[in-house]
Amino acid sequence: MKKIILDTNFLVSVVKFKVDLFSELQRICDFKYMACIVDGTITELKKLAETGKPKEVMSAKISFELIKKKKIKIIKTPSKNKRVKNVDLLILNLIKKGNFIVATQDKGLKREIRKKGVSIIVLRQKKYLKLII
Repeated sequence: MKKIILDTNFLVSVVKFKVDLFSELQRICDFKYMACIVDGTITELKKLAETGKPKEVMSAKISFELIKKKKIKIIKTPSKNKRVKNVDLLILNLIKKGNFIVATQDKGLKREIRKKGVSIIVLRQKKYLKLII
């Protein structure tokens, strides 16, 4: 079973553009998968909900609800201190170890993931998802 890691900006974008994340994942994934996030994503969403622009605040809050409602698995990542500095680094370290696909809109993160030979899921034309193998 593959694990699909949902990055913070991906979650916010999907909510912002009103894309049905789980029906789209079913459409593009012809294999068993589990949607998950890293624990640092929660921290980023909380920060965005407190200090972001009004649309970002609303998207962050809806993303929280989505995580709870769909019971998205939270992957605990080992960090030397409790404060997570860079979620992208946590994701990059995590994908070395297993059978992962990363869902992100972050250009720099996509470049690094491609170097490691890991598949990516992106949002296209603000309305559908695409799996890039």
